[in-house]
Amino acid sequence: MLADLALPLLRCLDPETAHRLTVRVLGSGFMPVGTSWKPDPRLAQDLFGLHFAHPVGIAAGFDKDAEAYAGALRLGAAFVEVGTMTPKAQPGNPRPRLFRLPEDEAVINRNGFNNNGLASGAARLSGRVRAEGIVGANVGANKGVETPESDYAAGVAAMAPLADYITINVSSPNTPGLRDLQAPGPLRDLLRAAKTARAEVVPENAPAILLKIAPDLGDEQLEGIVGVVLEEEIDGMIVSNTTIARPESLRNPNRSETGGLSGAPLFGPSTEILRKTYCLTGGKIPLIGVGGVDSGAAAYAKIKAGASLVQLYTALIYKGPGLVRRIADELGTLLERDGCSSLAEAVGVETGTAP
Repeated sequence: MLADLALPLLRCLDPETAHRLTVRVLGSGFMPVGTSWKPDPRLAQDLFGLHFAHPVGIAAGFDKDAEAYAGALRLGAAFVEVGTMTPKAQPGNPRPRLFRLPEDEAVINRNGFNNNGLASGAARLSGRVRAEGIVGANVGANKGVETPESDYAAGVAAMAPLADYITINVSSPNTPGLRDLQAPGPLRDLLRAAKTARAEVVPENAPAILLKIAPDLGDEQLEGIVGVVLEEEIDGMIVSNTTIARPESLRNPNRSETGGLSGAPLFGPSTEILRKTYCLTGGKIPLIGVGGVDSGAAAYAKIKAGASLVQLYTALIYKGPGLVRRIADELGTLLERDGCSSLAEAVGVETGTAP
């Protein structure tokens, strides 16, 4: 409640300053959080060799440098994904690079993988208490690198001993050429490099590798990506990153800013590509649904479209950190309404291909 009351104050600050302040407060452990809340046991799932108490997590981009994951877990998130981290520290694109669209409950960012580098993130993760909750690590390539597969291999090697799962991010629109890595040839090369690096560092009980894709994919592109993922036996996919599209419905003047759009306007296209991905995979691998998750109903729609887990970030800006627990509570109510004894029963039920 205290955190939600701070929202008007944070909105008086420019978006990036407000974000940094939020991360620092969570990272300090200052924010008081009650401990009596328990999610509905029907929401629990075992995926990637991990136990998720409920399906709601925090997406990458919120805690880029692994500074605040413990605080985010205390807010009630079932899991937190830190990053995106690159081998070398880089400043990202010039500021301003983060823009609120309040009327649209959306954000546009062109951050460009600003982060302090793998070594910094690894140092912070090395001290974490695994019993506190699930932490994934999102890794990417430095801007302008000639051999991106080497950067991804380095990210996996650094994070494999420390993270519960690792996400390969080839879908940010803010690093030139990055999305080209979603083509089958380059994608196969970097996924193989990532798997090799994981096996060399953690030969047994290794963390899962997931691939995060863009929402701006044609059917043929998506089919190619899913084909490579299944051939290479990648453990899961995250659908999706931000979009470069600009829906006609956008009202805020910031709609013309360059970058990736997230929030409510992303819900429709990201859920549609999630549904297509689930159909193409035949439900063979777990999917994490991202994009416009701002309520239990939105999360449930992602689940019925094929997501086993969901992530949010932009909605926290407009609805506060209490949203994580509200969504989980609402999901429990929706399962009760539909007579489901477990969340797994609802996964993919509206795709026509539920296993």
